[in-house]
Amino acid sequence: MSTVALSKNWSYERIMQLFGGMWFMLLALLVAIKIGVSLADPWPSLLSSFCLAIFYTLVTVLIMTRPPAKAQAPGLLPKVAAFVGSYMPWTITFFGKTDQALPNLLSTACVLIGMIMMLVTIRHLGRAFSLVPQARSVVQTGPYRWIKHPLYLSEEIAIVGVVLLHLTPVTVILLILHIGVQVCRILYEEDLLRRNFPEYSSYEASRWRLIPCVW
Repeated sequence: MSTVALSKNWSYERIMQLFGGMWFMLLALLVAIKIGVSLADPWPSLLSSFCLAIFYTLVTVLIMTRPPAKAQAPGLLPKVAAFVGSYMPWTITFFGKTDQALPNLLSTACVLIGMIMMLVTIRHLGRAFSLVPQARSVVQTGPYRWIKHPLYLSEEIAIVGVVLLHLTPVTVILLILHIGVQVCRILYEEDLLRRNFPEYSSYEASRWRLIPCVW
């Protein structure tokens, strides 16, 4: 790869890193402000919002501290899928919250489970965390012993929690669309890893993609 190409990739990586970090920090601040102006709300509502603010802060730190990628998926479609999949579902945070106790408690459970799963996954993944399909390494420890994409699974569980917190027909539709986009991201990422890491083919042959015994 030429020096110019490397410079362009580095610049793109830094721009996306900065944009992603600022976006999730904005969401964390938005949720924190909502907590501050609604302290009189029932405790399930406050608890779910507090967990969500912590989750957004965690994602911000992960994005801002990730290392450079070894390779990226070529073409525009993988980048579009990554951009939509990474940012579209979190716009749900701008919707009005439900005041019902059960959805708030279920939201808290989903966000906590998603956050714990993400922390466990990151412990084995290290800082090889990305939004656009990128090749950094083939991790085979921790949850990667059973499924190939535990980080996507933890993200989806957290998003279900956000949808429950802002439960409307529109947010449910956004969730369904997001699942479709995530499937595309998974396929793009697998193709990239196959082309950059010869050992990935034998690794993927013995693991489920996302949900054991299902897919």
